[in-house]
Amino acid sequence: MKIELHLLQNFAPSNLNRDDTGAPKDCEFGGYRRARISSQCQKRAVRQAFEMERLIDEEHRGARTKRLAHRVADVLRDEHECDQREAMDLATGAIDGVGLGRNKKGSGDDLSKTEYLLFVPRRIVRDIAFVLNTHRDILSPADSGEIKEVGGKKPSSKDAKKAAQSAYPKEVKDKVEALLESARSTVDVALFGRMIADKPDWNVDAACQVAQALSTNRVQMDFDFFTAVDDFKPRDAAGSDMMGTVQFNSSCFYRYAVLDVDSLKTNLDGDETLLQRAIHAFLQAFVSAIPTGKQNSMAAHNPPSYVLAVVRATGQPLSLANAFLKPARPRGEDVDLIDDSIAKLESYVDRLRDLLGKADSLSWADRDVTTSDTSPRRIGSLSELYATTTGMALGAAS
Repeated sequence: MKIELHLLQNFAPSNLNRDDTGAPKDCEFGGYRRARISSQCQKRAVRQAFEMERLIDEEHRGARTKRLAHRVADVLRDEHECDQREAMDLATGAIDGVGLGRNKKGSGDDLSKTEYLLFVPRRIVRDIAFVLNTHRDILSPADSGEIKEVGGKKPSSKDAKKAAQSAYPKEVKDKVEALLESARSTVDVALFGRMIADKPDWNVDAACQVAQALSTNRVQMDFDFFTAVDDFKPRDAAGSDMMGTVQFNSSCFYRYAVLDVDSLKTNLDGDETLLQRAIHAFLQAFVSAIPTGKQNSMAAHNPPSYVLAVVRATGQPLSLANAFLKPARPRGEDVDLIDDSIAKLESYVDRLRDLLGKADSLSWADRDVTTSDTSPRRIGSLSELYATTTGMALGAAS
């Protein structure tokens, strides 16, 4: 069982997702330059929506971090009466003991970060701290696993990792590994998956795929020239004290995601109650989530204007991006950019009806949309669309 979401969302002047030069991301599609929002950017916005809109509680959310040792050390210090040095030794010892690389140089916040971002359940921070505190009597700073030079030669990183694992008490190592490996009941890990190079057995196949968002219109990049004035500047001093330029654009985006309900159920260990909550939360979060790039200076908090949900039991999921090979555009005073985008999308769906196969389709729009016998079923509110889509997917899946 799969749920596909197709959204049309028009943004005011914005720079929601920047490239390495600070410009809005873009690409060529259909022979025309288009604005783009990366899939990773959208996924992060969805995960933030889980928290901000209280869709998923902390117990069932994950965290993507390099600072796992720091957070575990904080809990050991605040809740288990460890001093700062002992807490950090215990936390970094656990990271080394399970074979995860970390930074052993530098200072401050950079010291003891893991080599790469780990995607783990938030709840395990306290769980790991509890395990380490319980076994404090058999753990010591020596259990950090660091090995000295042998024969005048510094050990390789690989040898250091092996030494750390072999030196660490197995009883503690097994418990910490089990906590790190666990993704059960963690909605965002179950949705978006994770890959840990050092621990392939801990990998989780994503139940959800998110496409790069593309503008339905041909993009026109613009520049904002800005200045700032020193508030304490003498009255007789003219001119600004800072100036620069920021790139931005205004585009109507086609956004697409597909959720495999059966895979999500597997990743959640078959928890039916949590599955229902996760599906509903994902639908709501994907529709409402907006990237945070340059929002302090542009505040482009524009909701979607059109949502199409497709529920299918069989068949290949299909992106409808090719509806916009020829860019959408306003047509006089009566047809704006969103109107033309909706017309192109629904016309394309109608032409692909045989290819789409048997599927239930629901749509919502913030405006009146022309309806025919082949149009998707119209839904009056987004809350109804979320509930109806979730019910259809679970009903068919059962």
